[in-house]
Amino acid sequence: MIRSRSEFPATWTFADLLKHLGDISPARIRLQPAPGKASEHDVLAIQKSEDRLYELIEGVLVEKIMGYLESYLAVELSRLLGNFIAEQDLGILTGTDGALRLMPGLVCIPDVSFVSWDRLPNRRIPTEALPDLTPDLAVEILSEGNTPAEMERKLRDYFRSGTQLVWYIDPQRRTVRVYSNPDQCVELRERQTLDGGVVLPGFSLSLMQLFARLPKPQRRNKKNGNG
Repeated sequence: MIRSRSEFPATWTFADLLKHLGDISPARIRLQPAPGKASEHDVLAIQKSEDRLYELIEGVLVEKIMGYLESYLAVELSRLLGNFIAEQDLGILTGTDGALRLMPGLVCIPDVSFVSWDRLPNRRIPTEALPDLTPDLAVEILSEGNTPAEMERKLRDYFRSGTQLVWYIDPQRRTVRVYSNPDQCVELRERQTLDGGVVLPGFSLSLMQLFARLPKPQRRNKKNGNG
């Protein structure tokens, strides 16, 4: 359940907060404004003045992490998805600057998100800096600093807000986990094909094509105890 600002238990420590947010690194938590006191205004102000991306979770500013490789994958997927969406005239696609208010107190920044025309009255693209929108499809490119507990929390937040489909792309393992609900997952490997399900019927993408230019994974040396 998403709490309102400043409703964390009085007995909590910083460790309790980190666990609640998914065992994330403390380096990603902004201390000003104090955790529990931050607002959407702070998200936008930091993005404008510092060119850094923060998500808002129950009044806490959590930095969005993304490296060069993850950015490449997000752009490549956006290109391939965008061509299909434009040809079919299905809706709009946004990238890593596209912050969304999923619900009060929850601002999320998917690496790629698709919003169908059905969610946009008169087929007009929102002009607000932080639109009140739920994506039909949310895509997250996993980075080294993302924890399993964090991604589980984000998954449930997406579906609680009304998202229909979530893709978690793991560039290190070259896999995609496809979620049609928080408890139902299909993991696709590099030689398989990703499809758009009920959200983007007719879309298909060979994962070998998506991962083609990634560096080959290094083999672990078992003699050194790695593996």
